[in-house]
Amino acid sequence: MKKIVTLVVLALALPLAAFASNSVDFSNSGGILSGTSSGLSLTGSTLVAVNGYEGNGLITGSNLGSLTFSTAALATGSLKMGGTFDPGGSFTITSNGSTGLPNGVLFSGTFSSATWTLLTLPNGTHKYTLTGVLTGAFASGYNTNGVVQLAINTGKGYFSGRTRISSGYTTVVVPEPGSLGLLGTGLLGLAGVIRCKIKLS
Repeated sequence: MKKIVTLVVLALALPLAAFASNSVDFSNSGGILSGTSSGLSLTGSTLVAVNGYEGNGLITGSNLGSLTFSTAALATGSLKMGGTFDPGGSFTITSNGSTGLPNGVLFSGTFSSATWTLLTLPNGTHKYTLTGVLTGAFASGYNTNGVVQLAINTGKGYFSGRTRISSGYTTVVVPEPGSLGLLGTGLLGLAGVIRCKIKLS
């Protein structure tokens, strides 16, 4: 009976272990955001923090690598007043390997959707937010998805095609569906073992 209780506790702990670190967070700083009706692009932005990559904790530095992206063309609206973009484009996070992270591409993907939102603040300045849903893969080959958010303030003027950004934030979800499938299969097998143990008792 003691063995059965132990197996049940392990079965309950497995899902918690799988979701203990269910995202990898990337922070970037600086860079130039430019755009036309053909899409927005970010260049020259530096990767400054990574949290949860391959089980590692928070890694920070003044230059861990780079983050670049380009969206597809505008589907609705305008860059001045806000709108949405067609699926597509590219999104790449690259490490320079300076702090124990693998050297090279950490995550590469495309935009499933992207929204460009204008908010006029009480002081009369304008804040734009780019929120995108990503589909892609980690360098290790795991397919996954994520969300990127980038905010800029253009003062009392509107976005006119080019501006410097202060920071951005990207969250990539893990584990991918394949891992969840393996977890489910393992739990089913464990349930079978428990059932056999109960019958033999």
